[in-house]
Amino acid sequence: MKIGIKGISRATATATVALTAGAVIAGSAFASTAQAATLPNPKITAAGGYVMNNGTAKSLFAKTADTRRSTGSTTKIMTAKVVLSQKNLNLDSKVTIQKAYSDYIVSKGASSARLIVGDKVTVRQLLYGLMLPSGCDAAYALADKFGSGSTRAARVKSFIGKMNAQAKSLGLKNTHFDSFDGIGNGSNYSTPRDLTKLASSAMKSSTFRSVVKTKSTKQKVTTKSGGYRYMSWSNTNNMLSSYSGAIGIKTGSGPSAKYCLVFAATRGSKTVIGTVLASTSAANRTADMKKIMDYSFKK
Repeated sequence: MKIGIKGISRATATATVALTAGAVIAGSAFASTAQAATLPNPKITAAGGYVMNNGTAKSLFAKTADTRRSTGSTTKIMTAKVVLSQKNLNLDSKVTIQKAYSDYIVSKGASSARLIVGDKVTVRQLLYGLMLPSGCDAAYALADKFGSGSTRAARVKSFIGKMNAQAKSLGLKNTHFDSFDGIGNGSNYSTPRDLTKLASSAMKSSTFRSVVKTKSTKQKVTTKSGGYRYMSWSNTNNMLSSYSGAIGIKTGSGPSAKYCLVFAATRGSKTVIGTVLASTSAANRTADMKKIMDYSFKK
């Protein structure tokens, strides 16, 4: 009889422990679900922002995500995408740097890759000069190279046409380009949602991914005399060094654009990609993006 009582007591105790453990697990799961559901929406200084899960395209954060705004140098994401979409592209083909490119930089007071007239620079190197120091001279060289026409003006116009054709093919209904670098004439605009979709598409290119995740690079270029020099470029996207899992993509700024950033990061198996447009300062642009990316990784 005593043996039976002990057996029952042991079984009861085991059941009690199992029930308690189950309650704890269920409680924890409920708490996690509740926490995710009540995660406070981050407040950002940027006029617009958007983040999505790059794998599922699910929206994770949005603030006036479909309002058209000036894009600054984030325009160069499309410049790079058009180049990388060319048939039979040879990334090692060389482009001779023209005086027109440096004159353009001076006349616009634009950001520069400091390309030197007469140097022969490969297309791959121009992509680094385009995306890291945000070289408008590199953008001009690529537009001149990959546009069609008998004059430089015609080639540039053709290239911008290709940018808009790409936007249309991607279904970016609130995007239009009137320049190859973001220094437009009032008709260069996009939205946080459209720019995020564009960046997601561009990131499918291994070359693009390699370029935009690079913090700095030193490139050997051929000089006019047949010798060589090294060009050193650092990425304007400081979040590559300050945000865990950062993999790109592009900063932008300007009088009307203010401070912009298109950004992506991977943690574990999850990649999130997003945009902020019209932040009030470079510091706030970084702070805004960190807030919405942290939020998106928790969702």
